[in-house]
Amino acid sequence: MSKIGFIGLGIMGRPMAGHLLDAGHELVTVEHSKPLPQELADKGAKVLANPKAVAEASEIVITMVPDTPDVEAVLFGEGGVIEGLKPGTLVIDMSSIAPLATQEFAKRIHDAGGEYVDAPVSGGEGGAINAALTIMVGATEQGFERAKPILDVMGKTITHIGGHGDGQTCKVANQIVVALTIEAVAEGLLFASKAGADVAKVRESLLGGLAQSKILDVHGERMIKRTFDPGFRIRLHQKDLNLALEGARSLNLALPGTANAQQLFQACAAHGGEDWDHAGILRALETLSGHEVG
Repeated sequence: MSKIGFIGLGIMGRPMAGHLLDAGHELVTVEHSKPLPQELADKGAKVLANPKAVAEASEIVITMVPDTPDVEAVLFGEGGVIEGLKPGTLVIDMSSIAPLATQEFAKRIHDAGGEYVDAPVSGGEGGAINAALTIMVGATEQGFERAKPILDVMGKTITHIGGHGDGQTCKVANQIVVALTIEAVAEGLLFASKAGADVAKVRESLLGGLAQSKILDVHGERMIKRTFDPGFRIRLHQKDLNLALEGARSLNLALPGTANAQQLFQACAAHGGEDWDHAGILRALETLSGHEVG
């Protein structure tokens, strides 16, 4: 069993940390504005003053925070992980951040004597709760072998994509596909509803054909029931699509569908919906069409 520092106990991180405790690992985290969740305290998790102290107490440090600047602050800011890093410490970043920044972070951790793994996840809150996440890994072979037993506790499909940053590149590609598929499901259900069909039966039928997808299953139901509590927040998906579009510019790529999905997310945010679940993209389409699915 390992001594693990886990920084980032949000919607995803909280159940992920719980699985590590259930597997018998020791776990410490950092002080936050919110108290340590009681279920984690009951399982033996402890709170330390800052990321430096977490690193000093840990063999493995996992970060699960919202964005690239957050990871940079946790790792390299004042009182950051790198100040308490011991030789051989394994740093696993499970956030979704910029691939190029990830390569830089990996080099800095390596130069300080640690091993870095980028391991962003897909599967949402349900995947985190059920330890069924898809985990996309960028690492050396040695880093992947060290990280895999820990990742197996939290995920179901763990794939070593390639070197540092490749896990994050895979996650950006995932977020492109997810955004465009959610938009497609929303447009299909909006069309069916406006035409007068029973959208619940339309969804049921589509689930048996080529249009079948996890998104049609899960998010199609959210749209019909109008349950837009996150889930995965629109503002976080916006952040991921920004990474895609910035990368596309640097690679001289055209991603028109991605840009369109980002504009629909922005329309949601403009109407106070940045914290809706990303299935709330339907609301932007409903506003444009003057019709509500139901």
